[in-house]
Amino acid sequence: MAEEERTPTPEELAEQIGQLKVSDVLVQTLTMISSLGWQKLAAGDLVQARVAIDAIRAVVPALGDTVPSELVRDLNQVVANMQLAYAKAVTDLAEVDAEPEAAAD
Repeated sequence: MAEEERTPTPEELAEQIGQLKVSDVLVQTLTMISSLGWQKLAAGDLVQARVAIDAIRAVVPALGDTVPSELVRDLNQVVANMQLAYAKAVTDLAEVDAEPEAAAD
């Protein structure tokens, strides 16, 4: 018979939270924001994609030397890649919007 998982007490939860590093939570959050940002880009939701890009750009410098420099480099590369994809999406959208005008001429 499988053992039932017991619910942690509020004190145990507080202890577990106290053991977390803010930098670790930020990295996890940035990873989630990055994934969501890419999904928004793919779906054409440029407003939300821009929010994701801006959020990552704002938080990465706050990590400072609390995480390995390779991780900071990787996060900055994610931002650069997302910015390039965002710029392409904006350009593609502008071209699509311009096509009906060209056809009318």
